[in-house]
Amino acid sequence: MINIADIKTFEQWRDAARTLLALETAPPDVHFSTDSSQPSLFDDIPAKVVTSVKTSPYTVPPLFLELARQVACHRRGDRWHLLYRILWRLTHGESHLLRMITDEDVHLLFEMQKSVSRDVHKMKAFVRFRKMEDPSGREVFIAWHRPDHRIIRLAAPFFARRFKAMDWTILTPDESVNWDQQELMYGPGATAAEDPSGDALEELWKTYYASIFNPARVKVAMMKREMPVRYWATMPETELIPRLLEQAPSRVEKMIAKYEGFAETAANFMPTSTDERPLDIESLRQAAACCKACDLHRHATQTVFGVGPKTARVVIVGEQPGDQEDLQGQPFVGPAGELLNFLLNESGINRDEVYVTNAVKHFKYIDRGKHRLHKKPNAREIYACRPWLEAELSLIQPDILVCLGATAAQAIFGRDFRITDGRGKFQATEWCRRTMATWHPAAILRAQDIQRQTEMKQQCISDLRTAVN
Repeated sequence: MINIADIKTFEQWRDAARTLLALETAPPDVHFSTDSSQPSLFDDIPAKVVTSVKTSPYTVPPLFLELARQVACHRRGDRWHLLYRILWRLTHGESHLLRMITDEDVHLLFEMQKSVSRDVHKMKAFVRFRKMEDPSGREVFIAWHRPDHRIIRLAAPFFARRFKAMDWTILTPDESVNWDQQELMYGPGATAAEDPSGDALEELWKTYYASIFNPARVKVAMMKREMPVRYWATMPETELIPRLLEQAPSRVEKMIAKYEGFAETAANFMPTSTDERPLDIESLRQAAACCKACDLHRHATQTVFGVGPKTARVVIVGEQPGDQEDLQGQPFVGPAGELLNFLLNESGINRDEVYVTNAVKHFKYIDRGKHRLHKKPNAREIYACRPWLEAELSLIQPDILVCLGATAAQAIFGRDFRITDGRGKFQATEWCRRTMATWHPAAILRAQDIQRQTEMKQQCISDLRTAVN
């Protein structure tokens, strides 16, 4: 039995796992521990074994590495054992293990990944900074948060991008992180008693929260589920909720008077599932034809819904219909669609076996007389249309989900996704464990020169081949 003590981060586990694989150590012969007081038998491993790790013959799917980085932040004490057990199986005859969704280990891995992912999302939503001054009089911002898992290293880069022009610190019970506008620096955890409070920023935030409060959408049970009560003490705006709820009826009346007929998302047009007629793609298509969740329906010829077999293994999501799609009522039938057909054919994919849809179902354009020029949908329009896409993916449950272009990718991965950085890489999402983004055919057609266009075509073909193989 090899005992490995004081494992706290993914990097530490990864290094240990490499050495264990080099030693051909099976999972039952390993004991992982986060306790630094326990002795580790790694000290007795010869240096030549550690060196040999660099020439290990094993390869690991990128999807597993991405999942492992997230699951490493879970609070379950057996997470290191689970990760090594799956790693061992992947490298010892079960290379396609991650596709076996009924496998007990794989199911647990994805459930833990979802839990961590949700926790990161909540941290991004619920952290509130308070303005302070350090002893030298320098302005700093402090926040306290109590996450369910050890996620601060997953979430911190988001805050560095969002608040890159200010000095801030986020404290959690497990670990703290500081941003000095140059780099992220991690330190020990803190207690709630160390959390500063009572500054002018709280009052400013309360005013802002009251201004954006939408009483028409208030569901107290859902609010408590999505914004757990334990976070309320660190979120000054929650003090306003009881008073805002009391005012809700009158505010709803004012909103209806001002915005009569306005629907915030497509959820208001979603068909109802019954025993006589369960929800299916056709009922979604019929309901979407009447969607008025945003203003795009006013100028588009028609709703352009997804097409393809309901049992499709692959789903392809684009941005929005174009001119020809708007006229014909089918996705990807114009120039971009012709190129997509070519790319699929070169990749060995039969389009008739693929479900093809868009993140936005109406054509947004600028009228230039004889021509209608594509205009990128904004965040409001993408958000309004999102329930249709979510419903499609929930019904089809694809094995592979391919996003074409930045808009589709951000609708699935989140607004931080960059197509230039994330193209061609598998990531697990709530809709599909094997989700990938690649170039949109329209972006290829807009390439500045033939050489760049050819390069993007080859990259897209390579991405599509990787997706289905």
